[in-house]
Amino acid sequence: MIIHFEYNKDQVIQALRYHFLAKPEIRFMIILVNLFALASAVLYYSKKVTPFALLLGSSLWFFLMISFWFILPGVVYRRAATFKDHFTMKFENSEFSVGNERGSRTWPWSALSSFIESPQFFYLYFDSRSFFLIPKNGFVNDDDVYQLRQLLKEKVKKKRL
Repeated sequence: MIIHFEYNKDQVIQALRYHFLAKPEIRFMIILVNLFALASAVLYYSKKVTPFALLLGSSLWFFLMISFWFILPGVVYRRAATFKDHFTMKFENSEFSVGNERGSRTWPWSALSSFIESPQFFYLYFDSRSFFLIPKNGFVNDDDVYQLRQLLKEKVKKKRL
């Protein structure tokens, strides 16, 4: 199967948000900050702490959400020239390849550690930090999306949740 695609900025930014917020350490940190903000609000309204604790908890939550929702995806998008290229991907039984006007690269399926599927993308993870996004709008029809999904399930043994 061969697909041709280019990236849409809004979709990539949303995909990067999904990637960052899906990481367990980031989810854990968000939960902790939310609990701290809630606890400071409850303690403030029960007159146990000063308004500074409420302000600090709210500020931490606000800064964290702004960072992971706007700043971090925007910085990654601007720094990565990858998102401005046009790509051709070829999926075969033993390997897959990615190419653009400057060249191409082939990997065996064993190079992938995991994959995730979101409504608009497939995320092919080489390790916990490096991944490749495949937009679903690059496929001709839903049957090709289904075929790639089945191929990934068969070839990539570990699926990251």
